[in-house]
Amino acid sequence: MTSVLGSLSLSFSEEQGMLMDVARGFLQDKAPTDKIREFLETERGYEPALWGQMVELGWTGIALPESVGGAGLGLGAVVPVVEAMGHALLGSPLIDTTLAGQLLERAGGTGDEALLVDIAAGRIATVAYLDGADWGAGNTGLSITSDGVLTGAKCLVGSAGEAELFLVVGRLAGEPAIALVEATALAEGAIAANTLIDPTKRTARVDFTGATARRVLTGAAVLPALRDYRLLGALLAAAEATGSAARCLEVIIEYLKTRKQFGKLIGSYQALKHPSVDIYCGVEDARSFCYHAATLLESEALSKEAEIACRMAKVYAGETMAHAGDRAVQFHGGIGFTWDCDSTLFIRRGQWSRQVFGDAIHHRKRLAALLLD
Repeated sequence: MTSVLGSLSLSFSEEQGMLMDVARGFLQDKAPTDKIREFLETERGYEPALWGQMVELGWTGIALPESVGGAGLGLGAVVPVVEAMGHALLGSPLIDTTLAGQLLERAGGTGDEALLVDIAAGRIATVAYLDGADWGAGNTGLSITSDGVLTGAKCLVGSAGEAELFLVVGRLAGEPAIALVEATALAEGAIAANTLIDPTKRTARVDFTGATARRVLTGAAVLPALRDYRLLGALLAAAEATGSAARCLEVIIEYLKTRKQFGKLIGSYQALKHPSVDIYCGVEDARSFCYHAATLLESEALSKEAEIACRMAKVYAGETMAHAGDRAVQFHGGIGFTWDCDSTLFIRRGQWSRQVFGDAIHHRKRLAALLLD
């Protein structure tokens, strides 16, 4: 195994532990399940006041350098916070804003410090990447003129309705580029909300045609930055899925300990015990994969070992969450398919987690090339 994977480093720092404890406690108090269900009925999917408190805790600046008002802890320190958010099933702009900050930092230059300061201070930003639904495509179909005028649209743009800044991936003079577009530059009606299988999430199709970018990032740093964005996004999606799967298991175990059938607790049946143990093992393995990847992250372009780790974390966590959500519905029986039962939230989160930032087939194809060629 060592000869195939290379580095097997895994660490969990004191800072990560503190961030996880604070995040878990904060979200248990501010975003219990009944509040999450209230958020589902809102346009944003969260409370603006809650977002403000998350910003006050410094979560938007965890990964950014101290020179722009961040904590300088790196993206690895965001992983426990996102895992805690997944455990709470909380949808918020944190993942989108964090990834936008990482893409801007890695692809930008000395002229972007002010924007990074804004992001660290809680300005909502997002990356408009997908032209279609395929993470394996080039996704540079949108065109950008030399004057910074955009033509084209992007689909499934996270937090598009709240974002004040869009990092739009496109092509300028035949080369990949990233246009920095203010929300105020969009035409009226440019944002069309999507209907998603996971009701805690918010995305939209955004038509950028006619918008003028405040700046366009080009050059040799763009492609490596986009590659890292996809990998870091896969890792945060994996961390979120791991937290959600852990919460799903807790709900399953509580039900198995209280529901009786034929005069016996259903948790006494091996047909339910064994899948529950499989989920537990899957959660622990997924968590190990996530923190292994977090250990290997760097502020520079990610190494081959880090790429392997991010892809493996996404595969394992996504599959674990999808399996846990499916078992939650099955174990709850007829009520498990109803909206009143929380298992429906988990099976929906499982389908979202499996697909976002590339499904298992997408990453396994690339892992095969990295590990076996």
